[in-house]
Amino acid sequence: MNIVVFVKRIPDTESRIRINHETDTIVEEGLNFVLNPYDEYAVEEALRLREAGGGKVTVLSVGAEQSLVILKKCLAMGADEAFLLKDNTPETYDGLRMAKIIARALEKKFSDYGLLLFGKQSVGADNAQVPSMVAELLGLPQVNVVTKLEIEGTKGTAHREIEGALEKVSFSLPAVISAQKGLNEPRYETLKGIMMAKKKEIPMLTFEDLELKEEDIAPLLKVTKMESPPPRQAGKIIEEEPEEAAKKMVEYLHREAKVI
Repeated sequence: MNIVVFVKRIPDTESRIRINHETDTIVEEGLNFVLNPYDEYAVEEALRLREAGGGKVTVLSVGAEQSLVILKKCLAMGADEAFLLKDNTPETYDGLRMAKIIARALEKKFSDYGLLLFGKQSVGADNAQVPSMVAELLGLPQVNVVTKLEIEGTKGTAHREIEGALEKVSFSLPAVISAQKGLNEPRYETLKGIMMAKKKEIPMLTFEDLELKEEDIAPLLKVTKMESPPPRQAGKIIEEEPEEAAKKMVEYLHREAKVI
């Protein structure tokens, strides 16, 4: 079975985020970028399915040439091939725009897939929209936020953790699956894998290759303002006897914090 995995380059969550208030964008200078953590689970699951049942793992990313680094990481993990859908447009936070690009690439260049794997969301945008939108555009069954996946022939079973229960979903292939933490434990790249990845060429596909026009994928979402969260206020310490302290705490929560 041929499996296609979609990955994204995102700012490392350990990085200090700075905002350019003139353009309402994130300042990328000095930022460390990594492979989206949820996408790592998707890549690992694809590799395990291939090892169990054969086939091929193809990894795709949409973005500028800087995304080649994360595609190299996926190759080092064991993916068979990788492609970059070249897009120099800065982050738009528009899930539908991204879904349209991915769906067109699948229709034009990668139509022999049996399974499409995504991370449940990108840590950069946190919208959790793209997998569902791609499934809708392609008319495919989908199961999101999956913590266990079983594939047998042309059928699959996915487990989802929901509030107070475990949901088990059966589906037919091809299908769209988005990975949640707990699905597996992603492997580290081996030295051999890293050396092999360095030698592999990563083809880049343009919008012209996909027969996409700029007006077809113009962002429909506009960021009007971006700002950092307000600084946290210092906590209050009540140095009283328990009975008096409880009264003052309730009064504070009611009159100042306004949470009760």
